[in-house]
Amino acid sequence: MSVNLFDLSGRRALITGSSQGIGFALAKGLQAAGADIVLNGRDVIKLDAAAAELGGSVSTLPFDATDHDAVRIAVDGFEADRGAIDILVNNAGMQHRTPLEDFPADAFERLMQTNIASVFHVGQACARHMIDRGRGKIINIASVQTALARPGIAPYTMTKGAVANLTKGMATDWAKYGLQCNGLAPGYFDTPLNAALVADPEFSAWLEKRTPAGRWGKVEELVGTCIFLASDASSFVNGTTVFIDGGITASL
Repeated sequence: MSVNLFDLSGRRALITGSSQGIGFALAKGLQAAGADIVLNGRDVIKLDAAAAELGGSVSTLPFDATDHDAVRIAVDGFEADRGAIDILVNNAGMQHRTPLEDFPADAFERLMQTNIASVFHVGQACARHMIDRGRGKIINIASVQTALARPGIAPYTMTKGAVANLTKGMATDWAKYGLQCNGLAPGYFDTPLNAALVADPEFSAWLEKRTPAGRWGKVEELVGTCIFLASDASSFVNGTTVFIDGGITASL
């Protein structure tokens, strides 16, 4: 197998929620593999700072991924004015930790919109253009909670299970048009979303014992799989979710 299969030169990748954390790390990794990068988020100041840090061929495309009409306008406008989006990474997401019996209804709704609806909205908007071109890559960011649950995050677990099944649905509908749609499921990584857990010595000690690798993941360790799923190397990989979790889903 030629290493050129992993070369993303000449392709453009849109990563939602990419001004920090996993999204920014994946943007940086895809850029290193040759892709032109489009950063997305709602905070223009944070996006501009992230773009400046990346340097090179980087664009910003601010929109609210939970707003169907705003997504369509932004994606269609970019395609018309700037060119094709060849790779989409649906990374936008949020967390809310509360025991299920006390979980606020408004937080539940926000989780569904941010973690599930955004994948549909941005995925559909980009896929319509990809279908016309007969090729495209969609990578949906799932989670270790796609397969496992833990106390206090039941609705989040629900959303990430839905992401994996929506990924299967995307592949089932769109593979015939030349699209590959797959999921990437991180385990426990040191990110802003997990800042409270990283700062909790008791939780970190539990995690190190529970994870066969014995540590938190580093966001850079997600990059290789993302490049694989974004490249020609995964041309017959469709509808699957790859877990990158230090072995936590493999062990009791």
